Amino acid sequence: MAETVLSVKGLQKAIGKKPIIHNITFDVFAGEVFGFLGPNGAGKTTTIRMLVGLAKADGGDIRIGGISLQEQFPQAIAQVGCIVENPELYKFLTGRENLEQFARMSGGITPERIEEIVRFVDLERAIDDKVKTYSLGMRQRLGIAQALLHRPKILILDEPTNGLDPAGIRELRQFIRKLAEEEGLAVFISSHLLSEIEMMCDRVAIISQGKVISVGLVKELMAQFADQVDWTIPSSHIQKAEEVLRKLPAVTDVWVVSEERLKSRMDIERVSEANQALVNGGIPVMGIATKTVTLEDLFLTLTGGGGSHGAEHGGARTE
Repeated sequence: MAETVLSVKGLQKAIGKKPIIHNITFDVFAGEVFGFLGPNGAGKTTTIRMLVGLAKADGGDIRIGGISLQEQFPQAIAQVGCIVENPELYKFLTGRENLEQFARMSGGITPERIEEIVRFVDLERAIDDKVKTYSLGMRQRLGIAQALLHRPKILILDEPTNGLDPAGIRELRQFIRKLAEEEGLAVFISSHLLSEIEMMCDRVAIISQGKVISVGLVKELMAQFADQVDWTIPSSHIQKAEEVLRKLPAVTDVWVVSEERLKSRMDIERVSEANQALVNGGIPVMGIATKTVTLEDLFLTLTGGGGSHGAEHGGARTE
């Protein structure tokens, strides 16, 4: 089993007497990209500030590489590379000079390590240009290079795609996957961009109003809310169609929407089997429409943002 690089247990924070972070618990493992997903104001940045020692927790425990952040701060924080909000760079220095300045402040970083990390972030051609000439994506990569110089066990990024164009987002996504898959680094990313988290992350914690409401593999979380199929059936056959669909192993739920429509939650790859079962049962199928569930659907359901229908039916059912 992969090493637990970051362990958060019962994390709490209040402003005055008002609790804003409530008993947050999760683990992050080596070699994975872990998404911390929530709307603006959910508590993502406050949590990250506690993880990197910029804010003090009122309760709970944070361990990095098995070392308590509260009890052995220098040893624990030495294993962290982070960018909170935007990379702090000297725009009138070159990229190389920025890295050299950071290396002097950190200590123990060789020129060879600087060259290695420049190659890794693919900035060889621009490293001797002044940072003020860099695109936002290049600045983000230089900031990550700076955060990786001291060989941390975990890289923590707060909203790293903010301001990037689609090409820059794709480039950053590929780079972060490379860090996890080729370097075995744990990468912790906060974001409100659901589509990016879905494509980038292995596991995700969903936070709402200062509480983590779900943690798990992206694929497993989405599997709980399987794809939906909308069937159009003559009203005289709707009850029998519901009975046939309920008996199929690929179908996890069925509900009637109207006189001539019902929906099933099922493996979308097996719709043809379900259609054949209905036809074999003498049921005319007048129409089929499919909806692939996304992380956004899951997020809206879990946070109560999907409207009354989702709450009424206890899941990701939609009209």
